[in-house]
Amino acid sequence: MSYFIIIVSCILWAVSLWILFSRIYWAPILSFAALAILSMAETKEGYQIFPINTTILLGWFIMSAIVTVATMLQSKSINKQTLGMPYICIGAIVGMILGLLGITITHEPAMLYSIMIIATTGGIVFGYLLFTRTPKGEGLAPESGNFFRYLLAKGFPTAITVMQIGIACIFMLDFRHIY
Repeated sequence: MSYFIIIVSCILWAVSLWILFSRIYWAPILSFAALAILSMAETKEGYQIFPINTTILLGWFIMSAIVTVATMLQSKSINKQTLGMPYICIGAIVGMILGLLGITITHEPAMLYSIMIIATTGGIVFGYLLFTRTPKGEGLAPESGNFFRYLLAKGFPTAITVMQIGIACIFMLDFRHIY
């Protein structure tokens, strides 16, 4: 049953990344659903495979709900735009992967979370800055008045979605909790 739970979680995360390009407000909720389902994976002896506790789930649920509501309240013209989303998404994923390399520095989960969150955020900002240097992104350049509004409108849901994937990856990298 645990294999099925892990596969369903991975499929939900893949769908949440894909949906960032169309209905961005559903992505954090799907990503949270994947994290919640993953927390139910158990060994044959009944122990959790991924120690995702209620505190972690409650925190990410609140963040996902706030981001989803804030994104739904934005104007439809901003919600429908997908300008720069490939740059933002790739930046977020690369940032998350670089943040996961923090395992070479420390095995402390709180420190790994912090490194992963900072790296993911940096990846989003860097990806967005790269997009503003393209011909399609010139109107969203830092000197325009739309830079921070668009970065927050697209970057915040992307960050919450990708960071939840990073939480599961941290547990996969750190196997000390099994022993």
